Amino acid sequence: MSKQAKIYGILGTLAVLLILVIEYNKPKKINWFPSYVASHKIPYGTKVLNTLLPKYFSNTEQVYRSPYEFLSRNDSIQGTYFFVNQSIEFGSTDLEELLDWTAAGNHLFIAAESFESNLLDTLNLEVASLYDASSLDPTFKHFLSNPELSKYTASFKKDYYTAYFSTIDTLKSVVFSEVMVDNDSVSTPKREITGIQQSFGEGIITLSTFPEAFTNYFLLKEEQPGYTSGLLTYIDSTEPLYVDNHHKAGKTFYTSPMYLFLNTRSFKWAYYMVLIGALVYIVFEGKRKQRAIPIIEPIKNQSLAFTRTIANMYFENNRQADIIQHKIQYFLEYIRTRFYLSTDKLDHKFFHALALRSNHSIEEVEAFFNKLKNLQGAHTISNNQLIQLEQQIQQFKAKVDGTK
Repeated sequence: MSKQAKIYGILGTLAVLLILVIEYNKPKKINWFPSYVASHKIPYGTKVLNTLLPKYFSNTEQVYRSPYEFLSRNDSIQGTYFFVNQSIEFGSTDLEELLDWTAAGNHLFIAAESFESNLLDTLNLEVASLYDASSLDPTFKHFLSNPELSKYTASFKKDYYTAYFSTIDTLKSVVFSEVMVDNDSVSTPKREITGIQQSFGEGIITLSTFPEAFTNYFLLKEEQPGYTSGLLTYIDSTEPLYVDNHHKAGKTFYTSPMYLFLNTRSFKWAYYMVLIGALVYIVFEGKRKQRAIPIIEPIKNQSLAFTRTIANMYFENNRQADIIQHKIQYFLEYIRTRFYLSTDKLDHKFFHALALRSNHSIEEVEAFFNKLKNLQGAHTISNNQLIQLEQQIQQFKAKVDGTK
């Protein structure tokens, strides 16, 4: 290796190490994925909520099964079933089981931006989205309708829109939270409904279109937890609380063995260094010890040998007449493909056209085809006749090609 190559190698290695150091010390990007998983510490996880719930609800249970599996196997379950996620889509089986359980005197609490369509139809509700057309960075101010809780307000500006109930059943619904656009306009924005509560059979259904109120990001901001605690006052703290971990946008647990490595910065970069080292080893070792490439013989074309074998079988069985017929047919095929002439009618017109295209006279062509005609009508053919025919065909072709 030359001195210049060594210098380039050292500079390349230093550049790679510098890039690795910069990447290692770069601040970790914040994951804003709306997972709502109880164990997630990301902004839209619910680690803080699920840590605080047992302090205010002494009988709290985390549920990792579907509502149908959980409720149908135990008739003694009573209390509040709590759901929080960006979107809640139960399916007909889970929804029927939940509604039957609620109608029996229990409480169903759901916080989501969108709900099961069958649930909305059952409660005569419709959901829409609220936007602020006058701002690229909108702020939505949330209120609690109960006069005793009205002091707890919350401002949220991480989303470009917020969901609200555009239609409610005014005879059955009780409004407990609202939202409006917080801007500098002179007119007072209209408040939209974000939380309603309805009686259902002997039980209660509570719906909120602001699930962000239960996330880590919301609860860790100053003066925001009061709003969340106000929402939770609509849950009876003396009854058991069942917290759903099945209907979540993110994974509640990780099955990949690489999660530990890729989620820990030190392990992740150690893993990357091993991969880079392995790649360098393969590149340089591959140049030094390249395996010999075996020579593979191409498959031989056996068509000619097969044809010879068939011809020998005809010849040994004294089937010269059949060979003559095949040779004549192949010769006619040669005439059709070489001169583009039809061989259906071998008359004077055909002989004239073939003579013009094949460097033969009309007499030579006519004599040759008369001989073919005689051979086709013969019952017995000698070996000499077969050999003479082959020689005449080759002579005819040679004259066509100008080699004779």
